[in-house]
Amino acid sequence: MKNFLVHNNEMKNSMLESIGFSSVEDLFRQIPDEARMKELNLDNPLSELEVQRKVKSLAAKNKTGFINFMGGGVYNKFVPACIPQVAGRFEFLTAYTPYQAEVAQGTLQVMYEFQTMISRLTGMDIANATVYDGATACAEAVLMAVRISKKSNKILVHKNLNPEYLRVVKTYAWAGNIQVEIFDRIPENLQDYACVLIQNPDYYGEIRELAAVEDSLLIVCTDLSTLSILKPPAEYGADIVVADIQSLGIPMNFGGPHAGVIACKEKYMRQMPGRLAGRTVDKDGNQAFTLTIQTREQHIKREKATSNICSNQALMGLWVTLYLSVMGEKGFRQAGYLSTLNAHKLADGLVEKGYRVLNDNFFNEFVVEVSDADKYLDKLKETNILGGIKLDDKKVLVAVTEMISDEDIDLYLTGV
Repeated sequence: MKNFLVHNNEMKNSMLESIGFSSVEDLFRQIPDEARMKELNLDNPLSELEVQRKVKSLAAKNKTGFINFMGGGVYNKFVPACIPQVAGRFEFLTAYTPYQAEVAQGTLQVMYEFQTMISRLTGMDIANATVYDGATACAEAVLMAVRISKKSNKILVHKNLNPEYLRVVKTYAWAGNIQVEIFDRIPENLQDYACVLIQNPDYYGEIRELAAVEDSLLIVCTDLSTLSILKPPAEYGADIVVADIQSLGIPMNFGGPHAGVIACKEKYMRQMPGRLAGRTVDKDGNQAFTLTIQTREQHIKREKATSNICSNQALMGLWVTLYLSVMGEKGFRQAGYLSTLNAHKLADGLVEKGYRVLNDNFFNEFVVEVSDADKYLDKLKETNILGGIKLDDKKVLVAVTEMISDEDIDLYLTGV
């Protein structure tokens, strides 16, 4: 355990000598003075009781309790109280790599049930047990499509894809020598492209009428909560479906943790990254769960690995599995119906007040045109409302979920 002890002066001097420095100060002298912190300016040491009081006083400065109409990929959704109680149990929460089949049957079964639920929602044959988030899922699906097509390193991405997702896709594409072309309308000839990536509903909330494409793979990025009402992507020709799963019972928490998922047709499953849990029987004929078709570099030769994703978001997958189990089909549909109903109530109210809603068809998210986006949002904030996401000086993206009441909608309309 000596390697975990604090370095003594002899060890420090030895390391400095090996890299040609005589002191720690010499080591850091190459950093410009303006970039160096002279002192920490820390308060005097405090007792535990005093620290608690200090932290509480700092926390009291936070403004909380806003009525939330913000979306754009992160949504204020109802989370049944039992979910954090179950997901927070130490058997799930403290497990690091809980995939050994002989000791992790519970976690593996959760992953299997999660995959089954995602397959049912999307209509696809198979789903993986999570990647990092929706952006990563899009990027990994693009790489997956290029591997499948084997004919082109060019891809088409719709201009209304979530801009954060698009940046991640471009980064992956740059590293993989893949050409990204942005489009508005799908070209008639797709022979030169490995895939077409479209978000539906798109980043601006618009529901798109899509159909299968020829000579290329169709990747659909979707909000899984919208599939409580909208038809699954498989019904309009999707080859691969990707999503961020936050809207299915995962609370908003300063941007994370989230998780992403990829679902696809069975013939493409060996090119799908992430983990796949399978169900089989043991030597005694009892039901058993295990990881299967493991295509990550921890399990097979690096050059054959589909992805370098090693960490897993299975705990977030557990949240989703619990959410869908507790809500049930009826509750899931009801939450989607309320989101849509509330969104259209607000949109209609804004139109009556003279604003212009730019969407033709939307689920629970829409764009409203205003004279001054900053003034519009600041005025709402004065009434304790986060009114949406500023898209530009005259457009605001507004999201409405089942968490919004009629009183909240009236307050919004009064505030503008």
